[in-house]
Amino acid sequence: MTVIRAQDRRGLTMKVWFAASEAAPLVKTGGLADVIGALPKSLAKTGVEVTVVLPKYGDIPAEYMDGAVTLDTFRVSLGWRSQYCGLLETEIGGIRYLLIDNEYYFKRGGLYGYGDDAERFVFYALAFMEALRRTDEVPDLVHAHDWQAGLIPFLLRTRYSYLPKLREVRTVYTIHNLMYQGVFSRELLQDLLAVGDEMFTADGLEFYGAGNCMKAGLRYADKLTTVSPAYAEEIQSEPFGEKLDGLLRQRADDLSGIVNGIDTDSYDPMTDPHLKAPFRSSLAKKRLNKTALQQELGLAVDGAIPLIGIVSRLVRQKGFDLLAEALPQLMEEGVQLAVLGSGDPDIEALLREAEERYPGRVATWFGFNEGLARRIYAGADMFLMPSRFEPCGLSQLISLRYRTVPVVRETGGLRDTVTPYNEHTGDGDGFTFGPAAAHDLLYTVRRAIGFYGDRETWQRIVANGAKKDYGWDASSKLYRDLYRSLAAKAEAAVDAEADLKADTEADSKAETAVETETETEVDTKVAHMPM
Repeated sequence: MTVIRAQDRRGLTMKVWFAASEAAPLVKTGGLADVIGALPKSLAKTGVEVTVVLPKYGDIPAEYMDGAVTLDTFRVSLGWRSQYCGLLETEIGGIRYLLIDNEYYFKRGGLYGYGDDAERFVFYALAFMEALRRTDEVPDLVHAHDWQAGLIPFLLRTRYSYLPKLREVRTVYTIHNLMYQGVFSRELLQDLLAVGDEMFTADGLEFYGAGNCMKAGLRYADKLTTVSPAYAEEIQSEPFGEKLDGLLRQRADDLSGIVNGIDTDSYDPMTDPHLKAPFRSSLAKKRLNKTALQQELGLAVDGAIPLIGIVSRLVRQKGFDLLAEALPQLMEEGVQLAVLGSGDPDIEALLREAEERYPGRVATWFGFNEGLARRIYAGADMFLMPSRFEPCGLSQLISLRYRTVPVVRETGGLRDTVTPYNEHTGDGDGFTFGPAAAHDLLYTVRRAIGFYGDRETWQRIVANGAKKDYGWDASSKLYRDLYRSLAAKAEAAVDAEADLKADTEADSKAETAVETETETEVDTKVAHMPM
């Protein structure tokens, strides 16, 4: 396979392939895409060259495929099936992308939720490994993300372990959300992977009688990470462990939590083209975005009314049951609520009913709308995240970047990134509550509303949040250090193997020399024997 090298990559010393199912700006359904879109750019500053390998979905805009070249075509075997695979290369924003092309699997509307998702992402994992096998430049490390890429560390250590050039490749596996594991029937995965019962044991891919793609990554990767230190602790306990807490406790020494960042170049209220008025820290200019948002959504236009924003998947994980219980009393506080998202039909119905019950005070938009999301981040006074659990969360970081005060539950990455305001010291940039209870949510929002009425105090809270580093620089250095430690171990293992080989060869030569010397002595003695 011929590999194109961009001029600006010269001098980068460590090469890493990212295996992920989505990446901004090419294709996005959630926070995973934001991470895969931003982290490689930050890693490049630390001397790490990342190649992102993802499916070539039909939803990828044509503009991102302009200039893409086909590097290779080959066949991928899934059990008895043999499927075409094309490998395309392009560069976007200084990052190299390899796209796995198969129109049958990926030229569809949307990314997930199909009845054959098991086959689609087993194909992706096998195609990734074939691309890795066929490349002329093997990376130092593979970094796989979430269940769709979970089989890659497994395949590297089993089916492809016979290849000498891949034995030195180390793997990192990142859990972005432990709830979504890629669990399918054992028989289906055995058929697709063409493996026997020996791989489906408690120490392998077996999971309560089924097969588990995420467990493959957790079991076979060299190091494990998740997206915040608090979540790394939580998932080792039964309430948050999603039946994998035992395995995660076993691998606790290999598990670390590295908090996500955001792309601060993209999320910048001074340059965001979606906003009514650019701003940095001026609450007066921010209020222009608030009144524009109120007008856009059909809310009463009044800059003095506290406006609470929500941009989220509409699922129980995000605490919408708590919001539903607290909503009638919350509306008595005279607030407005702007909600953008999609998900559970029951939650969508609940929010539609609230919009009808509180006209001009509750506004909803169901679906994905990047521009409106930015305007909610910029126009809201507070941003509500009452999540039951939250691996990291990016919305609270974006809201802080847009000078919107987060109100969150103390869980996972929310606990790591939002500092509760302390009126005695003046420290803190948001409001937090502990128990997953509607009355705690209501109490905390009421407390935030109280401080919102004090202009000087609110300005201080906003200013505290403005001091934070929302970007990837600190976290990317932690990833770089993790990569380097694995590369050093791989190099040490290679040196040890070379030393062992050299010692073996030396011993063999010594034994040969001894045998030769012995044979010479025998020949000499025979020659001098009397006839």
